[in-house]
Amino acid sequence: MPTAKTPHVKDGDQCMVVAGTHKGKSGLARDLNVSKTGHLTITVVQANGVRFKTLGRNVVVQR
Repeated sequence: MPTAKTPHVKDGDQCMVVAGTHKGKSGLARDLNVSKTGHLTITVVQANGVRFKTLGRNVVVQR
């Protein structure tokens, strides 16, 4: 379910978190999953190897 903020987020896309707990962090989108409630969750892997999970609506794809 892509929205205006998350246009076709794909595995391996470079993305920036613009809202939520991890606001300001960026990295590669990995492990995309749609939860039972219908929300897109993404694991973001930063350049230093640190991983965190965030909601798809909180990220924008960087080109």
